[in-house]
Amino acid sequence: MNQRENMISLWKRQGFEFMPVEFNLCPSLREEYVKRTGNSELPYNEYFEFPWRGVPGPKCPEREPINWEKYFIEQGAPLQLGAHVSEWGVGAEKGSAACVHMTRKRHPMSHFEDIEQFEAYPYPEYDKATNDHIREVVKEIHGKGYVATANWACTIWETAWYTRSMEQLMMDMLSDEELATYHLDRITGLAENVARLFADAGVDHLHLGDDIGMQSSIMMSEEMYREWIKPRLKRVIDAARAAKPDIIISYHSCGYVIPFIPDLIEVGVDVLNPVQPECMSFEELHAEYGERLSFWGTIGTQTTMPFGTPEEVRKEVIRNLEIAGEKGGLLCAPTHLLEPEVPWENILAYVEACKDFASAGSH
Repeated sequence: MNQRENMISLWKRQGFEFMPVEFNLCPSLREEYVKRTGNSELPYNEYFEFPWRGVPGPKCPEREPINWEKYFIEQGAPLQLGAHVSEWGVGAEKGSAACVHMTRKRHPMSHFEDIEQFEAYPYPEYDKATNDHIREVVKEIHGKGYVATANWACTIWETAWYTRSMEQLMMDMLSDEELATYHLDRITGLAENVARLFADAGVDHLHLGDDIGMQSSIMMSEEMYREWIKPRLKRVIDAARAAKPDIIISYHSCGYVIPFIPDLIEVGVDVLNPVQPECMSFEELHAEYGERLSFWGTIGTQTTMPFGTPEEVRKEVIRNLEIAGEKGGLLCAPTHLLEPEVPWENILAYVEACKDFASAGSH
């Protein structure tokens, strides 16, 4: 099997020939990678042979320049000098020198009070004509034997509150349904279009997600989730599957999401990410849902990766892979970005444990 065949088989719980690895390094650890390996040109995902390659995000058709700053001036708090503004108009103000990859979100729609303001807002648009390049990239990735992965996390809920602010959006959902419905429907329609674009281009794996869990509780009530988010997520997944029925859908949410797992399975999620061990037990989740759901993550970035020994990292990896068993169903990986506190030796211990698990015939 090549990387693509092996990864798809693992996620479909049909066995595997080798155990893939995957992780995400913060800027200082990327520097450490170059220092340790001498590879200033070869990206670390290639050096460590990750199973997929990402396809580019969709492009918006050209539009007239937008004065995003006016939305923040209207709030009485202009953007910090040097802040980045996304195509959604969300501001990102720089973090401290010690944590440059963290930013403060600024919400351009937080002061809106009526539907006309929402209707006039320049939501991005995505069309097929502007995104034909994705199909060629997918063909190139497949030709090299890798999974073609498209990332559209921040699918509905996070995009909605990044633009509106979480407090205002929650209040809209509780007391101003017209505003909440318009805003969430606009974002859902755009996400449907993007999912369709990716699926039409032939991607194997579509990564969706919205953080709907906190460390030890869910972010909203089950009733609110099922009214506002679940049916819209189903629309996005249905749009992808209408174009490519066998597309693999993974869903990201940090934190505790156990009450939502049956809903995610029901709307068509194949893989749950990241299964933080500080928040949920992988062993319990696998016992309950392992026949219907695959998993990606399970190695704690709050605990084991930064503060464990290499041997503790290794034991956790082997333990979780043994829980998943010979059918697979787990891409064992750190649950989030690896921060500066993570020793390089722990990263190598993780990689070697995955390789040793497969080569030892544990599958």
